[in-house]
Amino acid sequence: QVQLVESGGGLVQPGGSLRLSCAASGFTFSRYRMSWYRQAPGKERELVAGISIPGGSTNYADSVKGRFTISRDNAKNTVTLQMNSLKPEDTAVYYCNADWMGSYVYWGQGTQVTVSS
Repeated sequence: QVQLVESGGGLVQPGGSLRLSCAASGFTFSRYRMSWYRQAPGKERELVAGISIPGGSTNYADSVKGRFTISRDNAKNTVTLQMNSLKPEDTAVYYCNADWMGSYVYWGQGTQVTVSS
């Protein structure tokens, strides 16, 4: 069955870094646009970063541009979000998302990122 398993979340001080990973299985990974979303308490889920196929073009929320980098490895069926210069406002549950033309959409279970001193 389809699985998206996130890892790498945790507690980090402001200015620190974290690397989130999402391991995908059960579908043809290379054909799906992959994204990271996040949801903070009391707020709506928002798109953080996305990476398309086949060219791997990326897009980012304005709030994370220059600090976060999304990448994918189609051979390993993984997508990664490198987060640098973290701020308290980056605190949220981060979700991995797979999307094929809007027709097939899958979500991971989420991983908590907390930025606090």
